[in-house]
Amino acid sequence: MTKRLLLFSFLIIMMTLTAGAQKRWRDQVIKDMQPAILERAAWAKQQQPETITAYSCARSAGGVHDFYSEGDYWWPNPVSLDSPYIQRDGQSNPENFVAHRQAMIRFSRVMGALAAGYMASQDKTYLEQALVHAKAWFVNADTRMNPNLRFAQAIKGRATGRGIGIIDTIQLLEVVQALRIMEKAGMVPAADLAAIKSWFSEYLTWLTTHPYGKDEMNAANNHGTCWAMQVAEFAVFTGNDTLTRFCIDRYKNVLLPAQMANDGSFPLELKRTKPYGYSLFNLDAMTTLCQILSTPKDNLWKFTADKVKTISKGISWMYPYVKDKSTWPFAHDVMYWDNWPVAQPFLIFGAAAYNNNDYYKTWLRLDHDPQVEEVLRNMPVRNPLIWL
Repeated sequence: MTKRLLLFSFLIIMMTLTAGAQKRWRDQVIKDMQPAILERAAWAKQQQPETITAYSCARSAGGVHDFYSEGDYWWPNPVSLDSPYIQRDGQSNPENFVAHRQAMIRFSRVMGALAAGYMASQDKTYLEQALVHAKAWFVNADTRMNPNLRFAQAIKGRATGRGIGIIDTIQLLEVVQALRIMEKAGMVPAADLAAIKSWFSEYLTWLTTHPYGKDEMNAANNHGTCWAMQVAEFAVFTGNDTLTRFCIDRYKNVLLPAQMANDGSFPLELKRTKPYGYSLFNLDAMTTLCQILSTPKDNLWKFTADKVKTISKGISWMYPYVKDKSTWPFAHDVMYWDNWPVAQPFLIFGAAAYNNNDYYKTWLRLDHDPQVEEVLRNMPVRNPLIWL
């Protein structure tokens, strides 16, 4: 009994210390960023809901409520324009249909900005407006999206949808984080909350049972990381402890040991045609997983795989190339090289986890409101305040 009491007391102390550290950094972000946060929140407050039902594509095999997108790096075959598309890795085809993804990115930006505005001001009218958007996407029969991604990242002449398309819903991360804040503030009516959680429970079932979901879960690179990142956030929101535990175990036993080299780099990302952007992206996803899942009892920020691999090493490896990109020793990205880095979330999460002011200062000076679409789609965490 004495050992149990000691363990319980230790956990309470650790929880208090962890919460205190997060609060200190949260307060610092508000102090340094409040005008910019409230400016984005004011913009978001003026936006009206716009879901995927506002746009359609004749090439989609789904219906009006089905999310549809086309693979970014697939192009018409110059030999015969009627033949199946061919791949050009890293080179986005501007003619492909991405309107649904753009609508979801807009939704994410609005919800994240409104939740951050509330946290910076305690003005609940921001959350009232966020509820209007959430109901449009997940509750209202005329405008809601179906909870699956069967038709994402299609390829003309090759596939009506692919598991790789699941990465498109990383844009729902800040939507769900905003919903968690709204729930805690008592700003979501019980019926609406039940309907929204039911939507995400259905989507979790699809993500974990459909062949596309299983394929993406087993992806060896950033796609596997992003699958776990989504499932973790949605599982926490819906109270699915089984999937939460699964994601913790997957981070420890699969993602970190399989993807990270002993020096802290991600070799599979460095092999791509956009090695800098993908290295940033995967590190952001890994650290976001740690932010979502870490508890005082199971702190992923301190976990070590294969005796040498830690997320802190991953941050330490990438940080010099963010502080001074000119020192990057690998190939430059084939597209969007000049648009990175921005205020990467791994910097602020790392600052809070390791009390590192250098990370924070670098994060503070970078662009916090990027407008380039490639950056936006690969930066689902744009409002770190709501994660602290």
